Amino acid sequence: MPEGTSQHCDEPRRLDVVELRVHGVSGGDPFVILDQPQVRQVAGDASGGFHRLARPEDVGPDGVTLEAYRWGDLPTGTVGRTLAMVFLLPFMLSNVAVWMRPTGRRRAAWVSVLCRLLALNLTVLYVVSIAGVALDLLAWQCLGEARCRPPFDSMAGLDGRHVGQRLAVLAFVPIAAVAVLRLLGTRRPGPADNPLWAVEPLVHRLRAIHVAAAFAVLDVVLLTARRASGATVATTLLLALSVAVLLACVGLLAVPGAIDRAATARTATWAARTAGAGAVVLTVATLATVASDQRDWSSATGLPGYGGIAAGALFGQMMLLVLLSGVVLWRRGRVGGRLALPGGLGAAVLAALAVGLTGALSAGLVYQTGEWLGGYRGDGGPPLPYRWTLLSFFLHVVAAVLLCGAMSVVSRRGRRRAAAAITASDFPVVPPEAVGRLRLTTRTIARARFTEWLGLLAATYAALVVIGLLASLVGRTGRDPEEVARRLLGLPAVAVGMGLSGGSYLLAAVLLTLFAGGVFAYRTAWFRRHVGILWDLGTFWPRAAHPFAPPSYADRAVPELADRISQLTERHVGVLLCGHSHGSALLALAVLRLPPRVRQRVALLTYGSPLDRLYARLFPAYLNEEVLREVGERVEWRWLNLWRDTDPVGGWIFAAHRPGDPTPDPADPAGQVDRRLRDPAHLLPAPGERSAPPIRGHHPGENDSAFRAAVRELTERLRNAG
Repeated sequence: MPEGTSQHCDEPRRLDVVELRVHGVSGGDPFVILDQPQVRQVAGDASGGFHRLARPEDVGPDGVTLEAYRWGDLPTGTVGRTLAMVFLLPFMLSNVAVWMRPTGRRRAAWVSVLCRLLALNLTVLYVVSIAGVALDLLAWQCLGEARCRPPFDSMAGLDGRHVGQRLAVLAFVPIAAVAVLRLLGTRRPGPADNPLWAVEPLVHRLRAIHVAAAFAVLDVVLLTARRASGATVATTLLLALSVAVLLACVGLLAVPGAIDRAATARTATWAARTAGAGAVVLTVATLATVASDQRDWSSATGLPGYGGIAAGALFGQMMLLVLLSGVVLWRRGRVGGRLALPGGLGAAVLAALAVGLTGALSAGLVYQTGEWLGGYRGDGGPPLPYRWTLLSFFLHVVAAVLLCGAMSVVSRRGRRRAAAAITASDFPVVPPEAVGRLRLTTRTIARARFTEWLGLLAATYAALVVIGLLASLVGRTGRDPEEVARRLLGLPAVAVGMGLSGGSYLLAAVLLTLFAGGVFAYRTAWFRRHVGILWDLGTFWPRAAHPFAPPSYADRAVPELADRISQLTERHVGVLLCGHSHGSALLALAVLRLPPRVRQRVALLTYGSPLDRLYARLFPAYLNEEVLREVGERVEWRWLNLWRDTDPVGGWIFAAHRPGDPTPDPADPAGQVDRRLRDPAHLLPAPGERSAPPIRGHHPGENDSAFRAAVRELTERLRNAG
């Protein structure tokens, strides 16, 4: 059983420095972090904790006490939970998007509103698609005139029931689907009860709003179908109340700050809970009304009104996405002379990914289930909105692949030229036997510099939402894709059929990739190193847009780090915080939580850090230069940042210090933070060595000479300060 904090406090006092290492994504093995075959856990639990060398008397290099914080299992958990999170991926993307809002107060407020409305639309479309399978395909068609393949043409005797009873019974399928979402989005218990952001009350309000909207839209689907053959007072009243609940949910999210501000928190909580309770009552009344109404129903081949509701949900989704892209693209610029994500553009990009994935999954579910069950033999295909969505998904993927390829080709010459200038400066004299090694280094740097083009790539990708908007607009005219392609483009119907089939196959490939990624990311370390950053970043941010997104692990990791640092400073001269990659972000946020007496005995060493290169541009309202300077001031500028040109993720934070760059102002302590490391150190093997030094790239390298030199410098500063 691992030692707890109280046990550790019984150890004899040591007047030394603790080197606390925090790994990046996918680097969770403590014996690898500490470079020792045997370690012991001194705090935390099986999901995340603090580890030291096996024997208490052992010390690491340079006479410091080594300790590692392992948090790698906090975002994942079991294989089953990892696979379940595949279904929450669109919700996770929409949740991260709201944290990418720009710095301007007005623009940030509208980006937040649009992101939350898009998140609500994702829930609505999720319910509509499940209702399409349960109500339209099964209850209306398979158990009606279409007669699907056995055993779905009988469904445990439901085929002999009145259509209203079939609809009422199978309406429990989307209800159960909402319950599953609610269960998957439930927080796992953890030892820390002091969250990084006070968002759990916000999650409760969002959850009530989304559940209310989900039940209300289910009621609208049922009541619209019932009213197609004649309205009654009961159906009219229930439909009006269901629409009112939907509008109330939209209104709560559409007013900037209505569910965020402390002044309106109590009112917003009451309104959200009232809407949720009202929606549940309305659903019970709707199911009873539909099941007990023995009147004849419409003879339409599909569930009456369903196609229009699905089209409205998809069209509203695209309109919100276009508005969001317009808001964030309204003002663009450069950061430090480099192409960068315009403020808040990351919100539009991730929202576009969430919308595209949700639309494709919804369309694929309805389309493929209908084909599998044989329920579309009577009318020739699924509802038109889903056919247009599948075609739009295929066109969007093709356009995105072509865009990435074109951007890579266009930027190649500039990236290679810049990389050649760097290697020429680092290695002015190159022996003939090192020419191949020089070319490899130049290519590595050129590939790493593609990160500098992400801003332009993201801006162009955000403009691709016009494909989905056009598809939604044309689909609302009621025309088949084949008809539009034949009349406007002169294409044969087989071409559109290939697009629909291609979209279906692409969706299947995406699902298989996601499931395989969930398994391999948990089972295989090398695979997780490549894809883990996406999931770890997505689950890092607290839920502020979609309540069914995976719970955040930062509200445990950051306070846990801050508490441990405070405990260590009580027993040691100082604590040297060493953060690699995403671990540097965890430490930076932990530093902001430390009390003044603790900060005086803390130093910070970051390496392979994306704090400025990626995070400050992706999340400009939260991790900007002002916040990074505050981190430096909190530790009294006992901060060094190591970076390499071969690293595609990490970079400098304040000043690059490349050869030929302007010398930073000596009066500005931020200019002394960054240390550029030449990578590789040499092109040829050192005397007595068989192989040349490896190209490190994003590798942490805690035992490299440059890293140990930085540790010694910061350790000396801590000892002098103590």
